[in-house]
Amino acid sequence: MTLVDRSLAVVGIVDAVTRQLRMRILAGEISADTPLTEAKVSELFGVARPSAKAAIEQLVASGLLVRTAHRSARVISIDPHMVRDVYRTRTRLESAALRELAAARMVPSPASEANAEMLRMPAGPSPETVDPDLRFHTALIDGVASERTSRMYRSVLDEVRLCMAQVQGRRLLDAEVIAAQHAEILDAVATGDGDRAAALLALHLGSAEERLVEALGE
Repeated sequence: MTLVDRSLAVVGIVDAVTRQLRMRILAGEISADTPLTEAKVSELFGVARPSAKAAIEQLVASGLLVRTAHRSARVISIDPHMVRDVYRTRTRLESAALRELAAARMVPSPASEANAEMLRMPAGPSPETVDPDLRFHTALIDGVASERTSRMYRSVLDEVRLCMAQVQGRRLLDAEVIAAQHAEILDAVATGDGDRAAALLALHLGSAEERLVEALGE
């Protein structure tokens, strides 16, 4: 095996460990403030400590883990300030995308498809709504066909998922209600009313923000 081959193999291992850790954090299997040392991750996944360290650093960069001086990396603890910052960042990015889409009266088909999927779900609140909900919002961003805008949005997406995970089973809306709000946004885009689309989005995300902040205070 050449040096390049070995380097690629290490990268593959690091990416695999990063994905597994990310899934466990977002599923709530690793709770907030849980320390994740290189030794612990190395033992957990049966990998070398340099690979464990690299995986930890990737998750620190993505915002799921935080590392302070003289302390191990830990799963980030969600608080109201973080929730408001994350959701308002979403609103800024998505509002700009909606205005651009509305100017062209272009409704991204993946957004419509994700919303149709939500309408087919059984009545009642369910954590199953989280994935199509995020795919709907991501499709709005991707609809403007800007690699950098999409990359910026995805840089906060894990934090969005972590915030939404805190809401699951606690003040989560019915899929039908979420889909109806989404449909209003798409209708505004289709008619070229970017300001209305952005206003509807602000209400939609603002309501989710307040439900999560209230849940955190309980």
